[in-house]
Amino acid sequence: MNNTEIAQKLVELLDLRYEPVAVKIIKKGETIPDGFQVPEANIRHCQSIMMARKGESVFIPAEKHACVVGASSLGLIPTPPKVKEGEFHANIGMFDCADAASNMISQRSALEEGSTIATVVCPLKDSELKPDVVVLVDVPETLYWLVPAATFFEGGRQAFSTAAFQATCVDSTIIPLLTGKMNMSLGCFGCRRATDIKNDEMIAGIPYDNLGKMLDALEKIHGGPMQKARKQ
Repeated sequence: MNNTEIAQKLVELLDLRYEPVAVKIIKKGETIPDGFQVPEANIRHCQSIMMARKGESVFIPAEKHACVVGASSLGLIPTPPKVKEGEFHANIGMFDCADAASNMISQRSALEEGSTIATVVCPLKDSELKPDVVVLVDVPETLYWLVPAATFFEGGRQAFSTAAFQATCVDSTIIPLLTGKMNMSLGCFGCRRATDIKNDEMIAGIPYDNLGKMLDALEKIHGGPMQKARKQ
């Protein structure tokens, strides 16, 4: 299937509110793709994802990333000292002290500093590129069905990594990219403050290479267990 067909299947099988979002990290030395608009104003990674779920496509070079926390985790810029040392997040009031905030930053997954130059974020249905990760934003009941899809063939349990910050950049983009496994997030302070994500919505990031197998599982689950459990 091409990306348009994959996106259509995801929307139909999960009854998604929004379009699946394709995220491509452009590494240093890679060709910059044509046909994508650079936003006039600087934007955050989380904002680009929320825009793309509603149909927009953007190419965001490093200098257009508005959030230094997200941009540094994506390998686009060095981590600012105030972020690394915890002062930035401690000043928001989400941690008891700078050391606690610094501990969060030290444990986050991140791409190597200077290894990337831009991000491409667009609806999966419109992407001719092979994305690194596909991000879904929806209510917990909808995203729950990704768990049985992920465990349908081999079984086991799912473990998700999240924090008070960086729900879209770390939790939903970098962790799936680096681990090759789906990850979920309840959202974070930044994306809930800076985007139109609703109070009842959360986020999932799926490695693109895993989508085919997950769709196979969702098709098997859709007609039976999913319909029996859903209260519509």
